[in-house]
Amino acid sequence: MSKICVVGTGYVGLVTGTCFADLGNQVTCLDVDHERIDKLNSGEMPIYEPGLEQLVMQNVRSGRLTFTTDYPEALKNAEYAFIAVGTPSGTDGEADLQYVRSAAEAIADHVDWPIVVINKSTVPVGTGDWVGEVINQRRSDRPLDFSVVSNRNSYAKAPPSAIL
Repeated sequence: MSKICVVGTGYVGLVTGTCFADLGNQVTCLDVDHERIDKLNSGEMPIYEPGLEQLVMQNVRSGRLTFTTDYPEALKNAEYAFIAVGTPSGTDGEADLQYVRSAAEAIADHVDWPIVVINKSTVPVGTGDWVGEVINQRRSDRPLDFSVVSNRNSYAKAPPSAIL
């Protein structure tokens, strides 16, 4: 069983966190939107995905899935931190990475152990390197042992033979 933090509870984050909890991992989903977390903690789903509500309730009852707005609580002993925050279009049409930056900085601020940071948000190519730079800059006085990887759902576009 792994300890996982998922930053963001939109479609990507909530589904990701719930699925990892359902696989037996200990997952804490974090969001800076207090109202969203309050609703999740009271059993209200902020999104609709077939079967998601049942899986969320089942995993909350089992103690494998929790929700918080508190970074230290969410990241405590986490081995993996998924960044699954919104990346709206900026004024120039490019992805606005302000929420990704904020999540990366918070991870750098609250983690003092080896961790794998996973970009799950819809981000441009090269964002993994950028997230690594953000963390390193934030931790220039005390280096952090971490890796940044990207998780893409590109297999959906692959031919069926490539998935096997």
